[in-house]
Amino acid sequence: MTLWSTSIGKKAVMAVTGLILVGFVIGHMLGNLKVFQGEAKFNAYAAWLREIGSPAVGHAQVLWLARLILLTATVLHIVAAVQLTRMSYVARPVSYERKEAIGSTYASRTMRWGGLIITLFVIYHLLHLTFGAVGFAPGQYKPMSVYRNVVIGFAIWYVSAFYIAAMIALGLHIYHGVWSVFQTLGLNTARTDRVYRVLATVSSLAVVLGNVSVPVAVLTGVVR
Repeated sequence: MTLWSTSIGKKAVMAVTGLILVGFVIGHMLGNLKVFQGEAKFNAYAAWLREIGSPAVGHAQVLWLARLILLTATVLHIVAAVQLTRMSYVARPVSYERKEAIGSTYASRTMRWGGLIITLFVIYHLLHLTFGAVGFAPGQYKPMSVYRNVVIGFAIWYVSAFYIAAMIALGLHIYHGVWSVFQTLGLNTARTDRVYRVLATVSSLAVVLGNVSVPVAVLTGVVR
């Protein structure tokens, strides 16, 4: 608790939880790409996620454990970010008359707004493709066919546009987040900085291009 009360402790929590979330995002993106293998294989993959560990564990138990870990990591990540922002405001209640972006990137300057956009996107994404509560006409959502839900959901151009915009925000967030993780944990040096920036670039581009390819494929008729 003493560590948590400090800005260093909160940054460390953000770094560790950020790594957990980035790992999930990359794995989720790789799973999404199975949509290009066709309806049967994509639906089989979705069913497999609920049977991981079977018969040693019950139906969807591993999936719910993963969801609990992700929820905990997300809450800690957001709480730490909000508290760090408040600590920053308290430290300097009077803003600069003129503030120049020296040594910072666009990704770093938009982390807070990007985090808000991503949070709103995650809520919409769950309501959309997980629960079918939004974005579908009555009777359109098919709980037993994830493939059909993806095709129907992304066939609406403004829904796909929102997903694409959210993925760009996510890419910027991942780029700065992945690089800053090593700095926060004391693993960054002048010699390794370039390596970490390349890693941040590759991981963020992979996530953006991989996830954006799905709605684009639906809109262009590649996936139908």
